[in-house]
Amino acid sequence: MQLPRWWELGDPCAWTGQGRGTRRMSPATTGTFLLTVYTIFSKVHSDRNVYPSAGVLFVHVLEREYFKGEFPPYPKPGEISNDPITFNTNLMGYPDRPGWLRYIQRTPYSDGVLYGSPTAENVGKPTIIEITAYNRRTFETARHNLIINIMSAEDFPLPYQAEFFIKNMNVEEMLASEVLGDFLGAVKNVWQPERLNAINITSALDRGGRVPLPINDLKEGVYVMVGADVPFSSCLREVENPQNQLRCSQEMEPVITCDKKFRTQFYIDWCKISLVDKTKQVSTYQEVIRGEGILPDGGEYKPPSDSLKSRDYYTDFLITLAVPSAVALVLFLILAYIMCCRREGVEKRNMQTPDIQLVHHSAIQKSTKELRDMSKNREIAWPLSTLPVFHPVTGEIIPPLHTDNYDSTNMPLMQTQHNKILGHQRNVKRESSLVPKPRCVRITVEHL
Repeated sequence: MQLPRWWELGDPCAWTGQGRGTRRMSPATTGTFLLTVYTIFSKVHSDRNVYPSAGVLFVHVLEREYFKGEFPPYPKPGEISNDPITFNTNLMGYPDRPGWLRYIQRTPYSDGVLYGSPTAENVGKPTIIEITAYNRRTFETARHNLIINIMSAEDFPLPYQAEFFIKNMNVEEMLASEVLGDFLGAVKNVWQPERLNAINITSALDRGGRVPLPINDLKEGVYVMVGADVPFSSCLREVENPQNQLRCSQEMEPVITCDKKFRTQFYIDWCKISLVDKTKQVSTYQEVIRGEGILPDGGEYKPPSDSLKSRDYYTDFLITLAVPSAVALVLFLILAYIMCCRREGVEKRNMQTPDIQLVHHSAIQKSTKELRDMSKNREIAWPLSTLPVFHPVTGEIIPPLHTDNYDSTNMPLMQTQHNKILGHQRNVKRESSLVPKPRCVRITVEHL
């Protein structure tokens, strides 16, 4: 919409009609007129329709100047507003864009670009892209809609497609209409087709490329795919020669006769060129033979309806807890009966045990206790465990042979050893008494 000249110049007399004999407008009428103009501009800026063709490169530039009118001019009078503006694009109702559509904007002071190659599946279906502009100075936003109406191409897809890798270009530079037109003109001079279209443009970073160092004004590179309706020219076929393939394997530049037609503006890596002839491609579809490991086709997923009846889990809850609890209770009662009600008792055990065995048992207990006491204190009296407690035949208790003041340092540990020592001493005395004692004979020697 183009405004009158007097609106651009801001002539108050032209608007109020002073000096021309016209009627002056009231402030209310002025406000209504401004609101109407703003509504018209908002309506114009809100929706924009574009009509790309399927299989042909689509480029849409988001101009910053187009969105500056949405933000109030806060700078001082006389200053030019150059606010940093960034864009966010997404499919209406979704957080991201369609798979075929890409977006790039290098800096907040440059224009954004939407580009991609529409697919045949979206023909006839309007694609609404929400564009949100952010003013990084005032933190204000403005939202517009871009309606993409994809049209069907007449001879889509083009049967002969070639993809070039241009080293000295970035994707946003290549998307410019004049640069892309120059490249298509150079390709047309080499190929000589009747119809030539740019199919797709892809940044080298999207193909696994690395970000170049910020020296010598290096570029990241861009892949450009073009399609034509005639077979490839002999110049493009030179890349498939064995000599050029050998040079590419040795990381050397191949010899291409038509390279000089691109070298003036575009530096092409001929080792990465891709030539696709769709007329000779054989369908690689194979029928799937269902067997082990392949599930049958269940069709599309059908979610359950919202009118499902609520299920009562009270019975399941009782069964899940009651049955294990009842089994555990029965096992507990059986174990309690065995451990508590079936005990014979100590008295019954002692009655069925012989007295001699009980005496042995008590003696062992006393000996164990005395040995433990001895380990704590080495200076105690002679242990009673080393003395015979009862007679081995009659079972009568025998008192200890020594008194309390008896020196126990020479006492053997077992009484049997003591008896053997005493018996040995008596035998020695008896044998010594039987031996005759020598008699002393006095001999008198007289002097002769």
